[in-house]
Amino acid sequence: MPEPILTGRRLSGLAAIVTGAGAEGAEIGIGRAVALVLAGEGARVACIDLDLERAQATADMIRERGGDAVAIAADVSLRPACAEAVSAALDWMGRLDILVNNVGISPPSSLSGLDEGQWSRVMAVNLDSALWMCQRSVPAMVTGGGGSIVNIASIAGMRAHGSLAYGTSKAGMVQLAREIAVAHGRDGIRANAVAPGHVMTSHIARRMPPGMREDRRKVGPLGIEGDAWDVAMAVCFLASPEARFITGVLLPVDGGVTQIGPLPAHALILGD
Repeated sequence: MPEPILTGRRLSGLAAIVTGAGAEGAEIGIGRAVALVLAGEGARVACIDLDLERAQATADMIRERGGDAVAIAADVSLRPACAEAVSAALDWMGRLDILVNNVGISPPSSLSGLDEGQWSRVMAVNLDSALWMCQRSVPAMVTGGGGSIVNIASIAGMRAHGSLAYGTSKAGMVQLAREIAVAHGRDGIRANAVAPGHVMTSHIARRMPPGMREDRRKVGPLGIEGDAWDVAMAVCFLASPEARFITGVLLPVDGGVTQIGPLPAHALILGD
């Protein structure tokens, strides 16, 4: 979809943290798209990334569009770094209403080829980071009267995709959201997960074997590709007051691909 036209009102007065908010050059990855959309709907946004220059580029894009943002560098796989990053965001924003856990790595992994270091790294970046960010953010949200957490999971956490560590970590992010939703609902905290699938970004395109992009498009019921903006708009909805009665859910943003069986998928590919 083209860059969405935003109202500047849905999240007015709210403060948000987005991890993994940077991207290479002018590319629009999921984290950057989320940060831009939240800011475009009126939120102040703390853009957190391992690479300060990439986070700063996102913050600059937000300001160019009339929004308000700050860039923070942090390795959110480390608990102390998460505490420091949230504290820095709070110092700048004064409150916290929205947390989007977006960082993730997806190295190839199989049961036979996986070693302890690879497994630990994927879990630390993808799942531990979300836990530590939530642990530090929830008390700040409670102080402010409540908030919304959105974990960026994946359809790889719903269906097996041949990447053992990545899929397991993303399934964990879904359950983390559910646990927080139940444990902190009476504190005014909502927690949900979004599962992107068959979403095309420049990063994914560079890693994709020839022909696979077209196969992915064909197998989806809608027959089109999703992009980072599609994911960002779903996150914005879950983060907004419009979703005030929605918590503990997993929202696939996948063009319906997780709802289709193998035989219909085969027929779609042949018939397209």
